[in-house]
Amino acid sequence: MTKPILPGQTIGIVGGGQLGRMMAIAAKQMGFRIGVLDPTEDCPAAQVADWQIVSDYDDTPALLKLAQKSDVLTYEFENVDVEALNNISQTVSIPQGTDLLAITQDRLLEKAFLEENNIMIAPFATITHATDIQDSLDDVGFPCVLKTTRGGYDGKGQYVIYSMADIVPAMNLLRQGTCVLEAWIPFEKEISVLVSGNGQGETTVFPVVENIHRNNILHETIAPARIDEEVITEVHRIAKKIAEAINLAGTLCVEMFLTKEGSIYVNELAPRPHNSGHYTIEACSMDQFEAHIRGICGWPLDEVELLSPAVMVNVLGDEFYETQALISDKPHWHYHYYGKAEVKYGRKMGHITILTKDIPETLEEIYQTSIWD
Repeated sequence: MTKPILPGQTIGIVGGGQLGRMMAIAAKQMGFRIGVLDPTEDCPAAQVADWQIVSDYDDTPALLKLAQKSDVLTYEFENVDVEALNNISQTVSIPQGTDLLAITQDRLLEKAFLEENNIMIAPFATITHATDIQDSLDDVGFPCVLKTTRGGYDGKGQYVIYSMADIVPAMNLLRQGTCVLEAWIPFEKEISVLVSGNGQGETTVFPVVENIHRNNILHETIAPARIDEEVITEVHRIAKKIAEAINLAGTLCVEMFLTKEGSIYVNELAPRPHNSGHYTIEACSMDQFEAHIRGICGWPLDEVELLSPAVMVNVLGDEFYETQALISDKPHWHYHYYGKAEVKYGRKMGHITILTKDIPETLEEIYQTSIWD
């Protein structure tokens, strides 16, 4: 059994955004010291950390410095250079490893991993040339989605193809390299689940939640998801199977599509805490960030209990100032702002969580503010 990382020791975080910030807050509450590596000085995570190294994520000398000053290393997003992390893995423990990182950085590797574990995914084809799209349409059909294999998030790096007329503009994505052509799943709900592990075979699964997106960016998360019990059971089984297959350390999010017939397709894996899990800070007996810190530090993981139904709504740049005006009017809302220096349209600036006994009533309350029309 690996010796656990204990309070007073240092956790190094690669990435200084809001996820790193909330990781750091959870870790500080548990008594750890925190170092952050991020190219932006005074980034959200650095504001609550003990120290920051200002550097690019693929800067091996800077990563080595972070490693030398830390007892354990984690990352807050998946676009970290795998080779750079491998180069420092002899210097510091990286419990999440780099295999999961490599898998989730490449859609083809991710699909191969899921298929190997008999987990249902959308029919797809590998696209390397423009002619591959037309050749694959018989199997994939319309509508379908062309996605880059690397680097896509929040709807970036993808193009929906509804008819032959959409093929030419979609081909622009091929300039970025190999793509994946996926069948469009006629889903009834987008759902997700968090699972955390401690690298020693112990896992815990969070409630299944329902996600509502706008312009490919998460708008609201509803906890718990309004789905049948047998669907919840199957989602938990899938999450545990993935966690066991990779000997999970830390928190992982599994995003899925649920069809009207009750079929579940895994859409994407995120190898770290996730936007759809922010509700756990107020609504669960253990939040996703504490579970992540516990997991990478080799601590035991208790079963997670949902203490209250909740709705989480994202605050983007165009909603930032209007939501601050609600602080005096909505004292029962929980406000989280990320400390980002620049307010930009479409940028995630914060989130609000509302504990509730009536989800439809709370969704209506959010709508009635006219902020998220």
